[in-house]
Amino acid sequence: MPIPDDFLPADDLSPALVPALEKAWQRLGESLAQGDSVAEMTGQEPPSENWLGLDPERRRQLARVIAISDFAADTLARYPDWLQHLDASGELDEAPGAETLAAWLAERLESVEDEAALHAALRRFRRARMLGIVWRDLTRPAGIDMWSTAAAVSRLAEVCLEGALGWLETHLEPRWGRPAPRADGSEQRLVVLGMGKLGAGELNLSSDIDLIFAYPEQGETEGGRKSLTHQEYFTKLGQKLIAALDAVTADGFVFRVDMRLRPLGDGGPLVGSFSSLAAYYQDQGREWERYAMLKARPVAGDLGAGGELLGNLRPFVYRKYLDFGAIESLREMKALINREVKRRGMQANIKLGPGGIREVEFVVQAFQLIRGGRDTELQVTSLRTALTRLPALGLLPQQVVEELEPDYVFLRDLEHVLQALEDRQTQNLPDDDLDRERVAQALNMEDWPAVVARLEEVRGRVRHHFDAVVADPEEEHEEASATPEEGGVSLDDWRALWCGELEESEAQAMLAEAGFAQPETALRRLVTLRQSRQVQSMQRIGYDRLEALLPLLLDAVAASDASDTALERVLPLVESVLRRTAYLALLRENPEALSHLMELCGASPWIAEQMARYPILLDELLTPDTLYTPADKARLADELRQTLGRIPEDDEEAQLEALRVFKHAHVLRVAASDIAGTRHLMKVSDYLTYIAEVLLEKVLAMAWRHLVRKHGYPLRRDGSRAGSDPEFLIVGYGKLGGIELGYGSDLDLVFIHDADSHGETDGARPIDTPVFFTRLGQRIIHLLTAVTPAGTLYEVDMRLRPSGNAGLLATTLDAFGEYQRREAWTWEHQALVRARVVAGHPRLAEGFDAVRREILGRERDCRALGEEVVKMRRKMRDHLGGKAGEGEFDLKHDPGGMVDIEFLCQFAVLSMGHDTPELLQWSDNMRILETLESSGRLPAEECRRLREAYLALRSAAHRASLTREAARGRDADFHAHRQAVIEAWQRLLEPAA
Repeated sequence: MPIPDDFLPADDLSPALVPALEKAWQRLGESLAQGDSVAEMTGQEPPSENWLGLDPERRRQLARVIAISDFAADTLARYPDWLQHLDASGELDEAPGAETLAAWLAERLESVEDEAALHAALRRFRRARMLGIVWRDLTRPAGIDMWSTAAAVSRLAEVCLEGALGWLETHLEPRWGRPAPRADGSEQRLVVLGMGKLGAGELNLSSDIDLIFAYPEQGETEGGRKSLTHQEYFTKLGQKLIAALDAVTADGFVFRVDMRLRPLGDGGPLVGSFSSLAAYYQDQGREWERYAMLKARPVAGDLGAGGELLGNLRPFVYRKYLDFGAIESLREMKALINREVKRRGMQANIKLGPGGIREVEFVVQAFQLIRGGRDTELQVTSLRTALTRLPALGLLPQQVVEELEPDYVFLRDLEHVLQALEDRQTQNLPDDDLDRERVAQALNMEDWPAVVARLEEVRGRVRHHFDAVVADPEEEHEEASATPEEGGVSLDDWRALWCGELEESEAQAMLAEAGFAQPETALRRLVTLRQSRQVQSMQRIGYDRLEALLPLLLDAVAASDASDTALERVLPLVESVLRRTAYLALLRENPEALSHLMELCGASPWIAEQMARYPILLDELLTPDTLYTPADKARLADELRQTLGRIPEDDEEAQLEALRVFKHAHVLRVAASDIAGTRHLMKVSDYLTYIAEVLLEKVLAMAWRHLVRKHGYPLRRDGSRAGSDPEFLIVGYGKLGGIELGYGSDLDLVFIHDADSHGETDGARPIDTPVFFTRLGQRIIHLLTAVTPAGTLYEVDMRLRPSGNAGLLATTLDAFGEYQRREAWTWEHQALVRARVVAGHPRLAEGFDAVRREILGRERDCRALGEEVVKMRRKMRDHLGGKAGEGEFDLKHDPGGMVDIEFLCQFAVLSMGHDTPELLQWSDNMRILETLESSGRLPAEECRRLREAYLALRSAAHRASLTREAARGRDADFHAHRQAVIEAWQRLLEPAA
């Protein structure tokens, strides 16, 4: 039965495509006619009858597909019965899953007996599936978009790889046997790593597949007629796998295979053992190979072993620090691409040309390489996934992502259409008018000029965002300084000065012109650094980074308010990172960070010292929004939880390092906000205290888990088993208890529990309960004080526990209460005023608060109490005060200083707490003074003057710690405040004494 002439509707096609449709239909008609003739002779159903059964919508789709894609038309002409099979299986509307594909291929390979038949079966299988993929991509049924098309091609490649590999292993086993098992007894198979877009699961329609082959361990094959070393066996197996996919036969090919990303490229072994690959990447791995490994993913063979291999290589790909050196490598790669594009006249190439696919990939992968070691959310192979995670990490604005993603999708859709025309790997725009009309039709655009206009718009946006991320900072600086002020110093001038190209007098004159008050000293410092052994022994890449940074750094120093001071303080930081040159790259790539560095170092030598000691703090300069805005306690706890959540629970070393980096980073934020004047003094201490509390909660949880894992849970007093939350208290005394922590404060701690002192833990290695809690306390102290590359968390002082250094490290709540009632000295009750729970179990915290209230609220003999307090104060003053110079006084210890106010508050609580229980609520001096005023126990004016004095003294002490000066003030500046304190002291305490 002939197919009617009007079978294929052309009314929704561009008129320019009607001739193409007619030509394709003529070929299909001839093929169907031949099929009908064969069917008539063999008594089978004619193919044309199946085609006549297509519904009108399917016919419209058919017309669109064969008018646009020569590949689809040729395939249907060769295999007209495939259309019925694809339609019946639903493959024209929905991509089959990996399991379905694998089952279909396995069925076809069951009867395959030799490699030639394997090649034929794979190629026909791939061609049929690609017909379905192209059909769906051009017709776009519900749920089909560029991403699903790319995923479908990637799944097809993985299924073909695994199917071919499995068949070859079985086929070759009689000849060569199987690899010997691994040391742990598990079997060995070839590991096939997919690289590039295959690893990302985002292959294009006619993509090559980039592969790396590996195997776990050395050995020899077993059970075959001939034994081979594993190296020989896996090499031969890999060669046959490549041929199974890549060789061009009468049926075409499956996927072109590119193995050039393996170590040493075409000159290296085809297959490598895990140990050899690890050694290669550690010793010889280059920057572009890190870039390539971003997308590595096991796609066939032993997937579990492949994951193990990539886990071992992760430190090579993702650095623990922010690796801005990766930007330089990306620039070099992009420059090479640009030269090749220009040489070959490929500006119209939508992948490699300006604003093309590769530039979007570079933007995303730049952030992955720079930050992936720290922000593990970016350790993904999918570009789409990584791109969408950038805003939440504060790396790209949401608006930029909302532009880049659809622009990338448009470019990839255009790429797919170009490749669907002939199933050919190309990213070049067509010159042929018919192909241009096909592209416009496939993209549902009016005509070719509309496609070009949209493409130019997309490429312009992509290029803009690419430049914003990857642009050279020196070029940006020069553009910003295109019209320098009169007498300005250019980057070239700074470079000449640093490199020693200027005469000494000329260099000093330049420094003086740039605003240095002591140009001779500044020049001497720079020459000393340049001629230092550290600089002279630097490797080439490090020295290049230093040479690139110094002109920008000197320009930023000169722009600061105190150039000489800024230079003096920042050069030790430069020296400290000479062997960690990624930080040199960080500063060079982020001129704004340099500006913040100068501001902070110029204001505070303490910050400069912290930066030099812990260069990882330079990362904080990249985000001014958080640098000058410390987090509240809830945000701190959440950020710490997320930070530790990225680290395996059993990796204590990494966890300790993360805790210390967290502490230093957040203390820096507090100091920066302090210097900028965006935080009140009380808030500064609040934030420093929040940091300590959050860290103590986490340290307690870590120590509890450690002890419970080894010894089991302790028993409560009622004999029940303790819960998973630590049933333990960390009580803070002194500045921690009084919410008055400074930048270098120690932590005064006391440990309390309430378990059965006569019991033991319930684990496999039980220990007595007191021993358990003593070890828990020791563990906490260890976690706080252990030295890592990022230093310690805090110094800890445990001398305020019952009986001091002679007492138990951790005591029961009952024993603590009894000690306070019967044995504690007055000064210990004074210390208890500033005590509060800072971490631990809420039920136990209530118990401690009750004991504290009981002790502090006891009725006391005010005269005897006053005598004790004055006696202790005089003893401290004799020991610590009177050391200031003429006209100065010690802010803390001299008469009228902070300690006097603290003692006044403690005396007031101990003497008045029995009658005024609201005084027992607070542990900080400011709120005690406010309560004394609100309760009428002290005159309002006196309380106001004491609060003002305390704030002024503490503020001066804070500034002194930031500027590394002694905590001293001038008498003239603090006379009124000291007088207020002395008068209150004399009125309240001297009569008692």
